[in-house]
Amino acid sequence: MPVKFSEDVVPLTDLKLNPGRIVKHVTDAKRPVLLTSRGRGVAVVQSLDGYEAAQEEREFMVAVVEGLSDIDAGRHVDMAEARRRFGFG
Repeated sequence: MPVKFSEDVVPLTDLKLNPGRIVKHVTDAKRPVLLTSRGRGVAVVQSLDGYEAAQEEREFMVAVVEGLSDIDAGRHVDMAEARRRFGFG
């Protein structure tokens, strides 16, 4: 979901004054919030569900890239060989 700068960029002092409001916003909007200090981004607050989903996606993408690299390097076996190795054929 795209960032809404009018809603999702919050000064760090707002988090210090009312952390519950920021957490509720992140949860309800299903978007991360960029925390700023003196006009510069310093941190991102994200829901736990959003963080876990992003982490799973990153891990999946790393596995895909590793698999494609293995194929390019010739480190693969066909299905018949895999089945034989694992005792299914």
